[in-house]
Amino acid sequence: MKLLYKGKTKDVYEGAGDTVVLQFKDDVTGEDGVFDPGANTVGLTIEGMGQSGLRMTTFFFEKLEKANVPTHFVSASLKDAQMTVKRATMFGNGLEVICRYRAVGSFYRRYGQYCEEGQALDAFVEVTLKDDDRNDPPISKQGLAMLGLLTEEEYDELEQLTRNVSNLVKEELAKKGLELYDIKLEFGRDSEGRLMLIDEISGGNMRVYDGDTYVEPLDLEGRLFE
Repeated sequence: MKLLYKGKTKDVYEGAGDTVVLQFKDDVTGEDGVFDPGANTVGLTIEGMGQSGLRMTTFFFEKLEKANVPTHFVSASLKDAQMTVKRATMFGNGLEVICRYRAVGSFYRRYGQYCEEGQALDAFVEVTLKDDDRNDPPISKQGLAMLGLLTEEEYDELEQLTRNVSNLVKEELAKKGLELYDIKLEFGRDSEGRLMLIDEISGGNMRVYDGDTYVEPLDLEGRLFE
């Protein structure tokens, strides 16, 4: 297959027709060997993370399809750690959308003067620009519209889709006695210009706890499917 893009946690190859193939890797984002779903650098490599991420992603995308949430998912091969998806148009060079249920990570580092670490948040949605050189700066609805990345109406739809997806994930994890603290999602436009969820939903892009104990990304798969 022809390599189109080499990413931090996945490589993208040309697929058949209007599809591309995502090759999941064992790398996860973080800093100084510590996992952080909101980081913009590869922090560590966890053996088996690629297949684990794809298994969880397939599980959640199939749940979302039943809930009529638009995604880019077409099919998956767990053996090869590959997922075939619809081709998507990005917003500029890409946006990351984080839904936060607890004040941890970069949220607490920025706003710790006004909150306690771990303080409950009501599905707070935060959008950042994918820009490693500028440390993925947060941006508002008005800023996105002024820069021509998406309209204010699209932002409202993006925010609602984010909450719908995140709440579904949160509810599934709660069935296993686990709590979702935050999750990082990505969206794009399909061939007809409609918003859809892209990328993945796995332990590598969420922060999950069992009581006060952090659940490692690779351990999360075992807990979810036990």
